[in-house]
Amino acid sequence: MAGITWEEPFCAESNNCFRTGTDGEGNAYIAVAGQEDRYLTDSREALRALVQDIEAGKADHLL
Repeated sequence: MAGITWEEPFCAESNNCFRTGTDGEGNAYIAVAGQEDRYLTDSREALRALVQDIEAGKADHLL
C-alpha cells in the first residue's frame, strides 16, 4: 500500500489482530492484520474512538 504507513499489529486477548495506519494527507486507516489491502478509512478521531471502544471491550465483536 503505497502512501500508508502501518503501525505494528494490535492483538486483543483472542487472536483478533488489527493494524492502524496514516497517510501524508492526515487520513487514518484500520485493517485486519494480514489483510491491509482491505481497509476502512476515516478521520483519525473516528478511528481512535473505534479502537478505544474495542480496547474497552465495547466493540470486540466487530473484529
